[in-house]
Amino acid sequence: MRIFKKMLGWAGLILLFFSLGFITQTKEDFFEVAKNMEILSQVYKDVNESYVDETNPTQLMRTAIEAILVNLDPYTNFYSESQIEYSKVMSTGQYSGIGAEMGIRDGKVIILELFENGPADQGGLRVGDEVQKIDDEKITTGEMALDKANSLILGEKGSSVQITVSRSDHANPLTFTLPRGGTEVQSENVPYYGMATPEVGYILLSGFTQDAGKEVADAANKLKAQHPDLTGFILDLRGNPGGRLDEAVNVSNVFIPKGQLIVEMRGRTVESKNTFYTRFPAVDTEIPLAVLVNNRSASASEIVSGSIQDLDRGVVVGQRSFGKGLVQNVIPLSYNTQMKITIAKYYTPSGRCIQAIDYSHRNPDGSVGRIPDSLFKEFKTKNGRKVFDGAGVDPDVAVEKPELQPITKALKEQGVIFDFVTMYSQNHDSIPAPQKFEVSDEMYDEFIAFVEERDFSFETASEKQLTEFQESIDSESYGGELAGEVSALKENLNQQKGVDLETRKAQIIPLLKKEIINRYYYKQGVLESSFKDDPDILTALEVLGDKERYKKILTSGE
Repeated sequence: MRIFKKMLGWAGLILLFFSLGFITQTKEDFFEVAKNMEILSQVYKDVNESYVDETNPTQLMRTAIEAILVNLDPYTNFYSESQIEYSKVMSTGQYSGIGAEMGIRDGKVIILELFENGPADQGGLRVGDEVQKIDDEKITTGEMALDKANSLILGEKGSSVQITVSRSDHANPLTFTLPRGGTEVQSENVPYYGMATPEVGYILLSGFTQDAGKEVADAANKLKAQHPDLTGFILDLRGNPGGRLDEAVNVSNVFIPKGQLIVEMRGRTVESKNTFYTRFPAVDTEIPLAVLVNNRSASASEIVSGSIQDLDRGVVVGQRSFGKGLVQNVIPLSYNTQMKITIAKYYTPSGRCIQAIDYSHRNPDGSVGRIPDSLFKEFKTKNGRKVFDGAGVDPDVAVEKPELQPITKALKEQGVIFDFVTMYSQNHDSIPAPQKFEVSDEMYDEFIAFVEERDFSFETASEKQLTEFQESIDSESYGGELAGEVSALKENLNQQKGVDLETRKAQIIPLLKKEIINRYYYKQGVLESSFKDDPDILTALEVLGDKERYKKILTSGE
């Protein structure tokens, strides 16, 4: 008891953290934990009392906690009292903002997207506005400014927030007073559902916060009621980072009957060992289903796509998913703080874990790597198809994604496309309907002129290699002899780059088109436009439209 009283006196918060695991510790582990806790508390005490400069006890402790957690995994985190409210919003989906997404452009906090009919949209904010003040707080620049802006926007539902922005076509700042959640904000989980074709329904699921399963079920029921001759469903999980495990089970339950195993948790404690079965009658178990995934579909998205695949309920289409097979739980700590900690790995119905990165084995430099292919294990779906663990959910039908060319990537990352569309939308009140809108040659010429007026530059892979070659020959004293040849190559490359806006036109135009449609018709318009040219959706429609192929994939694979 003497040891624990001493530790509580100097490091109560960390003691509580460690004490959570004492139940499962061996006697040797218990001694090691207690010994090191005593050392840590003494270091903490002596630094605060004796270090030459004034110390901040809270910051020191926060540094110690983060140092403890940094070698575990990126999903185990400590939350201070000020961070908890934002964490609750993220986990429950109880939206008390203004229906706007903010981000960083050239170090400034910019409105990147508006939710249709949300407070910001109805109140007069525009995409491209630069946020200068929220209430009486000035917003400066950088990532910390974005964190500050996001925290200031959130608040009690029904309360108001005042936002001051600058706009390129206005000389003076503009101030808007907006209600938090005061008008209907689109669902956080299902922002859109509709018909991809007259026969195939489409549901976009962007998150797994509270009621995600109910929202997907409602969307599926409405599509079935409105279209009695429905021949297929597309469930889009692309870019969905996951969320609540129970909602992943509920979403799966929309298409999988009651009583089916969806996911199993396996951890070290009794509480972290659990199995989850579907609990309700499904909305539909017969209509052909295609689930879309990509490399940003993670966690709960992989539980859903993995269970659909393992139970042969539908076909997974797209690219291999992210590979996050870890489960987190939130543990309350002293003084209104909390910790989100990884407590288990999850396993899909076939028994596989799709975790792709091995955090338990680190390289000498502290880095971690993906589980090697040689360690993958084979599992079987309900129909006997082969599936593998260790690398996310591998789609039944893979769709190759062409890599963005250097100029296209630079135009996107440097915000050139975003800024052009901001200017374009200020000068054009409307555009044709999403299904009819196309980027004309005249519009693309405007874009080229806009780019040429900017301080825009990019580096190709060839230029990188040429620079490395130049450094190599200089170090070996061949620079003088080859200087002319290298200079000529550089000149030729620059001339080629000068026409890249034309030669890469086919890759740039879709990005322009998407951004323009989003300004006038929001996410719904972008989705409706994509039904005719999105490679993943077109592939899903092709599979759903070919009954023999669909059946073959689910029985023996493609």
